[in-house]
Parts: sequence; C-alpha cells; structure tokens
Amino acid sequence: MTTCLQILDCFLPPHILKEIAQRGTPEQRERALRTLVATERFRAQRSVLTEMPGLAVRALSAGKDRRVFDAGFGSELPGRLARGEGSPATGDPAVDEAYDGSGLTYDLYFDVYGRNSIDGNGLRLDSTVHYQKGYDNAFWNGEQMVYGDGDEDLPVDQRLFNRFTIAQDIIAHELTHGVTQYTAQLNYWDQSGALNESASDVFGVLAKQRGLNQTAAEADWIIGAGLFSPRVRGVGIRSMRAPGTAYDDPVLGKDPQPAHMRDYQHVDYDNGGVHINSGIPNHAFYVTAREIGGNAWEKAGRIWYVALSSRLSARSDFAEAARLTHQIAGEIFGANSLEQKAVKTGWETVGVSLSDGGGGQGCLRLPVALVASALSPGKRG
Repeated sequence: MTTCLQILDCFLPPHILKEIAQRGTPEQRERALRTLVATERFRAQRSVLTEMPGLAVRALSAGKDRRVFDAGFGSELPGRLARGEGSPATGDPAVDEAYDGSGLTYDLYFDVYGRNSIDGNGLRLDSTVHYQKGYDNAFWNGEQMVYGDGDEDLPVDQRLFNRFTIAQDIIAHELTHGVTQYTAQLNYWDQSGALNESASDVFGVLAKQRGLNQTAAEADWIIGAGLFSPRVRGVGIRSMRAPGTAYDDPVLGKDPQPAHMRDYQHVDYDNGGVHINSGIPNHAFYVTAREIGGNAWEKAGRIWYVALSSRLSARSDFAEAARLTHQIAGEIFGANSLEQKAVKTGWETVGVSLSDGGGGQGCLRLPVALVASALSPGKRG
C-alpha cells in the first residue's frame, strides 16, 4: 500500500501510523489506515510540482500575505476563507495557530535569511484547517498547507493526537518542504530524502526557538511537542538532542531514529527511512548549534540555509552535506573559526567524516561576498 508519507511531505511518519494500525483500538486502527490513504489523489499533482515547481499556480504578494481556509471536515481545497492577512483572531484555535505559525515561519526566512516567502518571490501562504474528520496528519501539497484535527472528536481515553496546528515547528517543518521544493529539490528517498526531512526539522525548530527567544542551550530540541495527547508516553515525534528517545508507547511503538551512522536503518518502507535516518543530520545540527552557542538561527541556521538554498542538489547525501556546510562555515565565518570547527564536530559526532566522498552532484561555489550579501537581514530573494 502506498502511504501519504510516500506521496506528499506529510508530518506524521509512516512507522507511527503502521504501529497504530497494528496495536491500536478498532477506532484508532481505522483512523490510521484512513490517514495512510487519504491523500492518494494528490500523488500525480505532488510529483509534478516537486519536479517542476514553476507549474504551481502561485499567488504572489509584495510582503507577508497569509490566508487560512476552513475545509469544514471535507476534502475540497482550499475551502472557505476563514482569516486573511491583517484580520483579527477568529477564536478558532486551528485557524489562528495556522495564521500565527505561517507568520513566524515567514519572519524567520525573511528577517534572518532574506528570503521572501517559500519560493523566494513572495508566494502567498495558504493554509487549510479542519481537513476531513479524524485526519491525523499535516502536509504541504506543493501549493499550500493542509492540517487535520487529530483525535479531538474522540473520547479522551481514545485520543492519541491533538490538532496538527498546535505546534509551531510542525507548521514551519511543512512549509520548509516548500522551500526545499523551490531550492535543493532533494530527492525523497534514502539519504537525500533524510536530508530533506532533516532540513524541515532544522528550520521548524529554529522558527520555534526564535518565536520563544530561546538560545540553543535553553531549547528542548523536540519536534512536535504538544502534539501527543496526555495518554501517550512521549514528548514529541522526534528529538534532535537525543534521537531515538522522543517516545516509547504501547500503541505508537518506540522512536526508531538513530543518532549515528553505525545505526543507520536500511528499510524497505518510508522511501528508505527518510523520517528515521533524518535523526543523524538532525543530531549533527544540534551538536553544531550547541558548540557555537547563542541563538541557533543566527549562525548554525545561516550555514544550513546557504547549503539548502544554493549548494545542495537533488542527489546530495550526508557526506556531501557535511562537506558543504563545513565549507560554507569557513566562507562566512573564516577558516578554522569556532563556527567551522563546530560544524566539523557536529558531523563527526554522528559518524560522518569530512573526508568521506559525497555521492551527490557537484554544486556551484559562490563567492564569499555574494553569500554575505544574500544573507543580509531584510533582503528579498
């Protein structure tokens, strides 16, 4: 069976839904199976838009422009307009969280990295909430964000998931799949796919940390904190600080993420384990950010943004990502700088040596001056 996680950039990984389908109550099993196949009809559209993003029907704006729609528990997109840019809060938590989360994500990319929205050209940020009934996921479909309400309609003792707008990093994670669509276009399988997922986790957690004004030392580094209901034994979907420890639950199973290459998972599902092996580059970024100190979005995030936006290519693997981020750190902050040494420590901590040969295609080396110019705050690009 082809899952939505293999078709779209969905947030909830297939191994969790698979566990629920095997271990849950009848209602939980039915919902997990329904979620796995709910977005099958988007398969061709998502594939084409990923490979040829210019075909997307794009509404461009001069600045930040958010629109949140309400699907009314149906499947038609985008649905009824519930809130537009500059409109007051509606009182519907899902609508207002989608609106605020889109704004925080836009602000991270624009204010810190000089990127004007997802595509770099002012793409309007459209979101749809209340998608279907009992839909346990969120996804970027190539043109907009879509969020389910989780299990909020079930009795308390049956609930596994809260609404999928509840965590800012979920919103930023999925919108970053859109950034990847317009930049590196990392192939969604094996190591390039794990880098794709990791990039979304990195900028998802950075948007959250910036919104909370947390330093790298203060942050929890949890992806999806607040998504689980109180009955689930876990703190979130993934931990960048300690991959493999985010949850251990009788219904959801145990977090399978590795933190080191020696534990790399070769699996025949999830496009070769893109949601599993992303724990390795995730932890490399965490170590890098902690080594540098301060606000992770300012230096570590800047290095990773240049890599995603101008250096990584469709077939890049972990070794190439390590080499490129190390190179970029030297270009921006200087050879043998604290920042460059931190990048090296980060990748070596997870078992990726800078001397390893990258398997991806070569990338254009940009002049240092151009890198600095592209990252000046407030620049549109």
